[in-house]
Amino acid sequence: MSQSFNYRHLYYFWVVAKEGGIARAAERLDMAVQTISAQVRELEKSLGATLLRMEGRNLVLTDAGVAALHEADHIFALGEQLPHRVREAASGPTLRLNLGISDGIAKLAVHRLLTPVLDEPHLKLLCHEGEFQPLLGELAMHKLDAVLADRPAPPNPALKTTSQLLSTSAVAWYAPTGWAEAATASFPRSLAQVPVLLPTEHAAMRARIDHWLEREKIRPRIAGEFEDSALLSTFASTGMGVMPAPVFLGEHLRTTHGLVQVGVTPEVEEHFHLIYSARKVMHPLLLRLLGQAQATSA
Repeated sequence: MSQSFNYRHLYYFWVVAKEGGIARAAERLDMAVQTISAQVRELEKSLGATLLRMEGRNLVLTDAGVAALHEADHIFALGEQLPHRVREAASGPTLRLNLGISDGIAKLAVHRLLTPVLDEPHLKLLCHEGEFQPLLGELAMHKLDAVLADRPAPPNPALKTTSQLLSTSAVAWYAPTGWAEAATASFPRSLAQVPVLLPTEHAAMRARIDHWLEREKIRPRIAGEFEDSALLSTFASTGMGVMPAPVFLGEHLRTTHGLVQVGVTPEVEEHFHLIYSARKVMHPLLLRLLGQAQATSA
């Protein structure tokens, strides 16, 4: 731990920056204005930089002050987590699994993929949903144990990641009752006659669907495109159009959203990949996921 400055002085500065002035910080801390001001000056002296300056009647942060505030935010956020982490550790052993979930994957598919590890008695599962590339960055900085995605990680020697195909599923098409009969008739040609809802191009499955439609010379009536799979199925359930989804989600889409399967396109598949760092010792629960995937494919 750095001994070049006093963390209590940093805390006083942090409160001043958050409150927007020394007087308000002194009121919040129930301390004298002179004391707070002296403590901030001591911090500036130890850091060798001016953190605050006057602009007219307002106290503002210098560039150095902005940098100090940014780091202080992280420091005191970690401090707030400390009591919880200590109580958690004292209550018994836990096995944390910190996963990034690419937003192109259906939520129910994520649950199905993680089923082999959900019976772990001391599991603490943390799921962070986001876009594919930022999640890979978090993985590279070891903030995540792995990423679940609909595509493998692109080749990048700097990231040193490994991608493992966990599962695949053929894609089927599902329609609300109002469009079911028209969509079933002469499927898949009917996709040119009924309104179609598709995932946006951020989903890897979209490129496969587009390629298949082009190959079959089908020009779909696209009524909507959605980044979020849950939003896609919600709009389909309102009668807006016919949607694609992995075959294994059919029962859920029928019972939850009232959607009817109108046809299957086995030429189009949804892929599910587990991406993890090659620089770290493999998390035991990831080993279990990989083992289950290999047993299923054997």
